[in-house]
Amino acid sequence: MPNIDSAKKRVRRTRKRTAINHARINRIRTSIRGVEEAIARGDGTAAQAALKAAEPEIMRGVSKGVLHRNSGARKVSRLHKRVAKLQK
Repeated sequence: MPNIDSAKKRVRRTRKRTAINHARINRIRTSIRGVEEAIARGDGTAAQAALKAAEPEIMRGVSKGVLHRNSGARKVSRLHKRVAKLQK
């Protein structure tokens, strides 16, 4: 444990920020899971709706620094591709 006040504060801030980041990552994973489950069921309209909700969540994670920009783009692109394939 740190003894210096500024280091103690840094630990508190890091702990708080880590909790927020974990919550954001969990929200992203949950939204992606919703799309994948709809795809697995073969429900095109539900997959489309879930993707519409998941895409902003993923991009928000990118803007907040939880996901790398290219990772977010790759995830969205692959989900779009799978949903489009389901629509055919």
